[in-house]
Amino acid sequence: MTTGLMDRWDWIGEGKGYFPRLVRLCIYCALLFFAWEISTMIFDWPEQAALAVATILAGFLIHRISRNETVTFALMLASMLSTARYAYWRISSVVEAIGKNGHTIGWINIGFMLLLLSAEFYAFVILYLGYVQTIRPLRRPPVAMPAQIAEWPHVDVFIPTYNEPMSVVRPTIFAALNMDYPADKLHVYVLDDGSREEFRLFCEQVGSEYITRTEHAHAKAGNINHALTLVDAPYTAIFDCDHIPTRSFLQVTLG
Repeated sequence: MTTGLMDRWDWIGEGKGYFPRLVRLCIYCALLFFAWEISTMIFDWPEQAALAVATILAGFLIHRISRNETVTFALMLASMLSTARYAYWRISSVVEAIGKNGHTIGWINIGFMLLLLSAEFYAFVILYLGYVQTIRPLRRPPVAMPAQIAEWPHVDVFIPTYNEPMSVVRPTIFAALNMDYPADKLHVYVLDDGSREEFRLFCEQVGSEYITRTEHAHAKAGNINHALTLVDAPYTAIFDCDHIPTRSFLQVTLG
C-alpha cells in the first residue's frame, strides 16, 4: 500500500500529461493558500507563544527522528512560515503606524523606520533565496580516478588576482601547490592582472608559474582567456584568490 502511494506520488510529480500538471498546480495553490493563512492569521500573545513553542518542539522532534530530504524540507518550510509571519506583522505594523500617526511621528522617524524595514526585508530575501538554492542538493558521489597514476591527466590551476594583497593570495597559492596530485601533472598559475613585481618574485620562490599581460581588458574574464592561450593541459581549475582549495579537491572532482 505504501509503495502504491509513493508510485502514485512519483507519477504526479514526474508526469508530463495535462492531468498531472493540473494536480501539481492544485497542490501548489493549496500550499500557497495555507502559507498565506498561517502567515497572516492574527494571534494574541499567549497563542503566538504556544505556536512558537509547538513549532520549535516539532522541528526538534522531526530532526531527531530522521535526516532525509523530506525532513529537511519540512524544517525549511517551518522556518519560512515563521519568518513570513514576522515579516507580515513587521510590515503591517509599520504601515499602520505611518497611516495613523504619520503626522505626529515626523518624516525623520518615518525615514528611520523605513530604513530598518528595508534592512529586515533584505534579510528575508537572503533567507528565502538561500533555501531555494539548497532545497534539493545534488547527490553526486565522487568517481574514482584511474588506478594507474600514470593515466591521470595534467591539470592547470588558475589563481586570478588584480589588487588583492599578498596576505590574501599567499594561502591560496600554498594550498593549490599542496593539493594531493602528482607534482609533475599539477601546474599552478598565478594570473596577476596587477603586474606586481612582489607577486612574480614570490611565485619564483614557491614554484608556481606567473602570468601577466600588458593590456588589462575585460577584467577577470580577459585575464583567464589570456592565460588559456598559453597553457595546454586538458583540464583547468580556477580558484578565486581568496578561496583556498582542500587537498583532495582534484581527486574528488576530476574523476
